[in-house]
Amino acid sequence: MWWLAETQSLHQVSDRLSSVYVERCHVDRAENAVIFVNKERTVRLPAAFIATLLLGPGTRITHGAVRLLADSGTAVSWVGEQGVRMYAHGLGPSRGSQVIERQAYLVSRQQQRLAVARKMYGLRFADEDVSSATMQQLLGREGARVKKIYRENAERTGVKWDKRAYVAGDAYGAGDDVNRLLSAGNSCLYGVCHAAIVGVGASPALGFVHTGHALSFVLDVADIYKAEYSIPLAFDLAAKGQVDESDMRWAIRDRFRERKFMTRVVKDLMELLMGEIVDLETEDHRELWAGKEDVVTSGHNWGLDDGDVEEILHGGYVSVSGPEVTEQVQW
Repeated sequence: MWWLAETQSLHQVSDRLSSVYVERCHVDRAENAVIFVNKERTVRLPAAFIATLLLGPGTRITHGAVRLLADSGTAVSWVGEQGVRMYAHGLGPSRGSQVIERQAYLVSRQQQRLAVARKMYGLRFADEDVSSATMQQLLGREGARVKKIYRENAERTGVKWDKRAYVAGDAYGAGDDVNRLLSAGNSCLYGVCHAAIVGVGASPALGFVHTGHALSFVLDVADIYKAEYSIPLAFDLAAKGQVDESDMRWAIRDRFRERKFMTRVVKDLMELLMGEIVDLETEDHRELWAGKEDVVTSGHNWGLDDGDVEEILHGGYVSVSGPEVTEQVQW
């Protein structure tokens, strides 16, 4: 069918709407279109034209709509109000494992991991040559550079600045407004970067600088953009007296849209992970690893006999389903 996504359909993302955010809507399917229904209107969009569907509070979605979106290579994310916190996600546009396998290769080899870390710092600090820096030197430069960025923004806006402070789970624990705004802005940044990483088929956990956390790579990627997005915006808002977390969420969302942030993140991710590898595989191999360099086809029983299958089918696996619906339901 024409709308089914290829194994790697990243090249199609640039031709789609980057994201569609909905809240307080019923989401359903009508042939190859997704329909959004609320008390005011009904909107229909071809599923294959949407790169990411963000489902906000008050949204319900049917199984048929989710299946169509998955077949179309559309990423579905369940997010907070105005899309600034991501709670869960479904399949993204990527149907293959090439990106995540490449990421695992790079992060598990010291020289390659350092090379990617240098690329990341190069994106952050374009005026510095980090081509021969060690990891310890990169961390030292980052600390000094970030302190300088905070100080420069404080001087630019006239906002008093002491140090970066954050108390997990307590928005007011840091004590001052600019720190709370920074925390809110960084949270938004993490959510968008998380969505982009999942969308290209990479792992949020396999970080190159950060490590030991389920979102290590999200933290890596978000750090690239803080000096441009969340830090100056936090000081600007504090200077204007707009010190609620919602002020930051609205402002950084607008800045993301104005600067086409999602497009930039995807481009940077692919450069960091894939480099010169631009021709991604489109064939869905669905193979099994058989040791060393050998693979065998999946969908074939390579060892179970009828008795083994019978044992599995009656060995405590549970499936729960409702009754079949034979009459046609009128909506």
